[in-house]
Amino acid sequence: MATVTQLHFDCFSGMSGDMTLGALVDAGLPLADLTKGLKAVPLRGYSLRARAVRRNGIPATKVDVNIRDGLRAPLSVARIHKLISSSRLPDPVKTRSHEVFDRLAMAEGQAHKVLVAHVHFHEVGVIDSLVDVIGSVLGCHLLGAERITASPVNLGSGTIACEHGTLPVPGPAVGALAKGLPVYSAGPARELTTPTGLALVSVLAQEFTLLPLMRPTAIGYGAGGADPHGWTNALRVFIGEAVPSALPDQDVIVQLETNLDDLNPQAYETVMARLFAAGALDVTLAPVIMKRGRPGIVLTALALPNKADAVAGVILSDTTSLGVRMQEIRRRLLARQMEAVSLRNGVVRIKVATLGRGKTKAAPEYQDCKRIAEKTGRPVHEVMAEAAAAHRARRKK
Repeated sequence: MATVTQLHFDCFSGMSGDMTLGALVDAGLPLADLTKGLKAVPLRGYSLRARAVRRNGIPATKVDVNIRDGLRAPLSVARIHKLISSSRLPDPVKTRSHEVFDRLAMAEGQAHKVLVAHVHFHEVGVIDSLVDVIGSVLGCHLLGAERITASPVNLGSGTIACEHGTLPVPGPAVGALAKGLPVYSAGPARELTTPTGLALVSVLAQEFTLLPLMRPTAIGYGAGGADPHGWTNALRVFIGEAVPSALPDQDVIVQLETNLDDLNPQAYETVMARLFAAGALDVTLAPVIMKRGRPGIVLTALALPNKADAVAGVILSDTTSLGVRMQEIRRRLLARQMEAVSLRNGVVRIKVATLGRGKTKAAPEYQDCKRIAEKTGRPVHEVMAEAAAAHRARRKK
């Protein structure tokens, strides 16, 4: 079986574009190769510099984009797309770079209540940020990363000063980008994750998880610009060989159940969302006939043992239930991994389960297909069919 190159971002101190470049270079990406690859983009008037620094005593690499002349004014997202499309970058790098800027544009639009077409990039329109985004995507490509994962992302805390005044961390754009991603707050009172960094990891990472089962061959640290006392302000990256059977074939989970006959059905949507946020693996609602012929609902949630109490707490606090039935049950799992395919309008993750004897079954991630469908106006079932076909075609190669 061919080995798969795994790259894992450990975002314990957040993530930014320059931290990503620094981590990739520190892990073994030759700066000369990155510089040569970026010449495929029609951008001039800058140079890359890598220097060795320390963050809280840990050796790290700081990559700076030194601008001599060229673009200074912000760029529209349309002009950025034209710049990328006209380049000689590999198609997967173009696709992911387009998607990073699309997400940045949507986040800025949501944060400032303007149409995406009217978004005026102040932070990502200049050369250094273009190099950060395209260089990070290109760097992962040059390192041959076939599977990319990331830890939950530390956003930082406190406040930041910007042209709009003093704002809480995360700022509006980072807050908009954080929707649906595992994020948290820790460390010094400062911004640790930039919009560019969060947009990058949301596009590059096929899965958010703690350090997955892998055989590391290189570890790199990309330094942030600040060096807070007592805090290692760096992005860590692990590169190595993925181990496909990352999940056990059996484990134990807790099944939680309660009967409901007096809860307003309008509340179920919120209850289910909060159960998933508390760590539920699955939540179902099944209609039943209860005592005295009353119609009711059996709410069932599945959770890992260390999340069961939190899930039970949501059931007791957010429903009319006075008690929760809990029992440990065994389940058998297929070994699985996440792969990704590039479509015309974005990247779709594919969950691939191993059946044994060389057989697999695969399913596109619905949320990825839904995002593309909403962006293009296409039916979501067409996007899912296209993703499945692209995955089958790649497997046959």
